Amino acid sequence: MEFLRSHMEAVRETLEPEKMYVETIFSETLEGVDYLYWYSVQGEGGAELHESSHWLDEKHSEFWESCIDPEFAPVDLTAQVTMMPTRVLDAMRPLT
Repeated sequence: MEFLRSHMEAVRETLEPEKMYVETIFSETLEGVDYLYWYSVQGEGGAELHESSHWLDEKHSEFWESCIDPEFAPVDLTAQVTMMPTRVLDAMRPLT
């Protein structure tokens, strides 16, 4: 997480191609085991991580391969209600 915090400009460079509008990573430690949780708001048709040649995404892939348990499947939740001011929603529309 420190890597991401210290390279935030590069992180932001990768967000537009992914159509990633918001990405937040939460952490907790339970019984001595560290867990990370992602929350994201992403548009349709964004670039996939494995398609990127950006140096930061290459580091992201390395981290993923070394730290993420492949047996622990991600869960895509179904949004029931999204609440935000109209000006924020308008600002999140894709660039044309």
